Amino acid sequence: MRIFNQFTLANAKGDLFGGVTAAIIALPMALAFGVASGAGAEAGLYGAVLVGLFAALFGGTPTLISEPTGPMTVVFTAVIVTLMAPDPVTGLPPENGMAMAFTTVMMAGLFQILFGILKLGRYVTMMPYTVISGFMSGIGFILIIIQMPALLGFASPPGGVMGSLQALPQLAAQVNPGELALGVLALAILFLTPKKVRRYVPPQLLALVAGSLVAIWVLGNGSYREIGEIPAGLPSIQMPTFSAAEWQTMVIDALVLAMLGSIDALLTSVIADSLTRTQHNSDKELVGQGLGNLASGLFGGLPGAGATMGTVVNIQTGARSALSGLTRALILGVVVFGAAGLVEDIPKAVLAGIAIKVGIDIIDWGFLRRAHKVSMRGALIMYGVIAMTVFVDLITAVGIGLFVANILTIRRLADLQSEGVRVFGLGADEELDCDQATSEEKKILGDPGNGIVMLCLSGPLIFGAAKAVTRQQTLLTQARSLVVDLTDVPHIGVTTSLAVEGAVREAAAHGVRVYLAGLQVQPAKRLKSLGLGKVVSAENWIPLRVDALKRAVAERAGQLGAGGR
Repeated sequence: MRIFNQFTLANAKGDLFGGVTAAIIALPMALAFGVASGAGAEAGLYGAVLVGLFAALFGGTPTLISEPTGPMTVVFTAVIVTLMAPDPVTGLPPENGMAMAFTTVMMAGLFQILFGILKLGRYVTMMPYTVISGFMSGIGFILIIIQMPALLGFASPPGGVMGSLQALPQLAAQVNPGELALGVLALAILFLTPKKVRRYVPPQLLALVAGSLVAIWVLGNGSYREIGEIPAGLPSIQMPTFSAAEWQTMVIDALVLAMLGSIDALLTSVIADSLTRTQHNSDKELVGQGLGNLASGLFGGLPGAGATMGTVVNIQTGARSALSGLTRALILGVVVFGAAGLVEDIPKAVLAGIAIKVGIDIIDWGFLRRAHKVSMRGALIMYGVIAMTVFVDLITAVGIGLFVANILTIRRLADLQSEGVRVFGLGADEELDCDQATSEEKKILGDPGNGIVMLCLSGPLIFGAAKAVTRQQTLLTQARSLVVDLTDVPHIGVTTSLAVEGAVREAAAHGVRVYLAGLQVQPAKRLKSLGLGKVVSAENWIPLRVDALKRAVAERAGQLGAGGR
């Protein structure tokens, strides 16, 4: 595996133009997410530079743009709220609360690196869409709710979502008209900018510039809340800080950040692949994302992930290698280190409008409108995950959502696998319709005088088929000869193999002569490991189903000298 991402000078012009465009889009988003998180605008800028730089250098998707995103900001905001909660005795926030929050970002980066080393990239996105959709939509609603106070001209009240909801009636009665106008202006620009204009100027940048100019020229300094001074130069190192009381919370929050960032990045990588007709390296991308978040947390930056909007714009403007991501990071670095004073007068209400638009875009409106038409159960899972994400917490939402979705999936799989367990002969209701059944096989099983029953299994069989096999035991013990057909079974799970073993042993105990037919490598190895070689003699492990049926008929007739009932 190569250490660095894919860099090339063959498409230097497109990569440079893509990086410049992505940087223009990233600047207002980084400022908005930094202010929204409570860590400050500089944290958003540091995250945009560091996550983007290290992911571009060491990631596995050449055109991916990585930066602080809406979902990651919402989770990090919750981390800050938790770790900065006032002490119940002193009423003061912990002195190192913010340092622990950035330590959590570093831990998230380490988890992502571990995911990549363990080659878990292919599994990270294997979550039911209903859960992912509900989780992302819930995050969108959270982002909108926690930014409403800022839109009205006030600082965010304590208590996260519930605190903002409870304070909204009072804040609405005391609304700051000037700041509300700035936020509404930003939202109007974001929603109404024509497509022709969007091709040349990102609406986020338009909103940022227009809102700032209106605030300075119309409202005047001091009449609105602004970003304020941003430290110029290199950010200070945030040494890892641990608290025994908060250790468990930090680990769990880091895992949530790592999982969300991994899902966000890899889903965006898939989008990048579809646009560039390339194939990304999931495990390498996780390592790159992890290094980015580790560096961002170390220097007091927001956590980040692959950003869909930045990536799509990057590709559409001509980027084809990681040189574009490197260019973007360097341009933002110039802003941080040399031009931080240019953003000090930006109104927080404008940034709130930009963040609210991001929240609206995160919500999966398309699936929300038609989920009930696709599957009512799936829709209920999604609505439940949204409600728990907004009003309970993110971990509970994903955990319960995954549990319910998997239980329903397992039930459906069990029903489908039960359909792959069929019994033919000796008065069974079904006629032989196994794949490629010959007329001779149908004739043998159609004659009740033969006393032959065939247990026909098909498809990969996990635990869902076990109960269906067990239900057939009574009929199987009534036969004189039992043929267990596994011709169409490429894989058999432990639970179903135990059920087959039980059926075979029970039949043999009742004097039934048993034949195992058509076993492929894995089913044969598993059944032999259960000791069925001692129950069914070697000559009765027969490669072809028709030969097993013929042997059962012949032995019943005494042609091979074997007795029967």
